[in-house]
Formats: sequence, C-alpha cells, structure tokens
Amino acid sequence: MQDYSFDLTGRTALVTGSSRGLGYAIARALGHAGASLVINGTNTARIEESADSLRADGLSVRTAAFDVTNEKSVVEAFTTLDAEGLKVDILVNNAGIQLRKPMIDLSLEEWRSVIDTNLTSAFIVGREAARRMIPRGRGKIINIGSLMSGLARPTIAPYTAAKGGIKMLTQAMTAEWAAHGIQANAIGPGYMLTDMNQALTSDPQFDAWVKARTPSRRWGKPEELVGTAIFLASSASDYVNGQIIYVDGGMSAVI
Repeated sequence: MQDYSFDLTGRTALVTGSSRGLGYAIARALGHAGASLVINGTNTARIEESADSLRADGLSVRTAAFDVTNEKSVVEAFTTLDAEGLKVDILVNNAGIQLRKPMIDLSLEEWRSVIDTNLTSAFIVGREAARRMIPRGRGKIINIGSLMSGLARPTIAPYTAAKGGIKMLTQAMTAEWAAHGIQANAIGPGYMLTDMNQALTSDPQFDAWVKARTPSRRWGKPEELVGTAIFLASSASDYVNGQIIYVDGGMSAVI
C-alpha cells in the first residue's frame, strides 16, 4: 500500500530565499518533518547564521549560496549538489522581492528586477530541478505565489504580474511534468508578519485596512504557512497538481 503520510524522512528539500522570513519558516518545518535541508540566498554570512540556527534544532542542513536569477549560477549549484550525491526531492521556489512605486514611474530596470527575482527564478530553478526529478519519476515543486496571484493593488504592478505568473507557471509545470510523477503546486500567502512587510505593519492606516479586510481580522504568521508546505511536499498530496492554495485568513474569499 502506498504511503500517504506527511513524513519527509529520507528526502532532500531545497528552499530558495530561505535565510529568513517565510523561506526560513518553511525550511525549518520541512526539516522537522524529516527532510534534509539545502537553504539558499546570496548573503553567505546570513545563510550560514541561519544554517547554524537550524542545526541547533537538530536538523540536517547544507547551504547553497547562489543567485536564483542567474542561470549559470543555478546550473553550477545543481551540478555541485549532483557531485555530492544530493538529490533534490522537494523544491520550494520562495525567493522574492517587493518594490512599491506607481507604475507610471517605474523604470524598465526596476520592472525586470522584480519579474526576474519573483517569476523567472522559479522557471530557472524549477527547470533544473525537473531535469533531475523526471528520470527518477518523482518530485515535489512548491512555488510561493501570493494573494496577489489573483488580485491587484496600486503601486505593486511588477509584483502582481510576477505572482500572477507564478500561478500560471505552476499550471504549466503540471501540464508538462505531471506525467513524470512530479507534483507542482503553489501557496498564496496573504498579508504576513515578515521583514518584507515591516513598513506596512508599522503604518497604522494600512494595518487597520488589512485587519478590516481580512475575515480573520489579523495578519498571518510565517509559521501558519508551514502545514500547507508540509502537505504539498509529502506523499499526502500525490494527486494534487497545478493548484494554488491561499493561506490568507480568508481575504481572497470576500469582496
């Protein structure tokens, strides 16, 4: 009988942008579910500090410092993992940035920076992971979308476009890779208490708007994403494919 449990023992999980914030919380949870971790970022000192913290929890952790937007860097990172005998069973495409600026004032360079970091990187890293998962006949890809994968707000046009793209990229991955035993799904976080949102949480007007607009009447906590991540990374989700699961306190469910 096939195992449909949430146990990740014996699997290796690569989480991009995992030195802090949502990525760190997800990596930690996957580790506690049994996975060996590969955490990623571009700030080597910060990654090592985060890795030490995870190791203090008794988790198995390896660091991989590479730029998710740089194809050469990504390919080299996977080649290194290959040489070490590490097989990525679970990929979480979490790396992302935000830029709040009216669209009419956006430069093309700023637009491309957000699109490349939040969307193109998921394609590059996802492709390299899939190239190795397909011959093995199994793998889990979890793309981190957003409430903005289906909605929009002023001043975050490239972010909204990228996260909408994440939803459709996830479906494209499913269309091409599901037959090879790969499950590609996405998580759409709502407004979370993270460093990226610090300016918003400190703004009394915006804070009040989020709480009034969210049926749960509060901001989300990074650790409230981890149950969904473990589910999508585990055998329990083996027939779930091409979906985006919103973890947003109900905001996307109401007008």
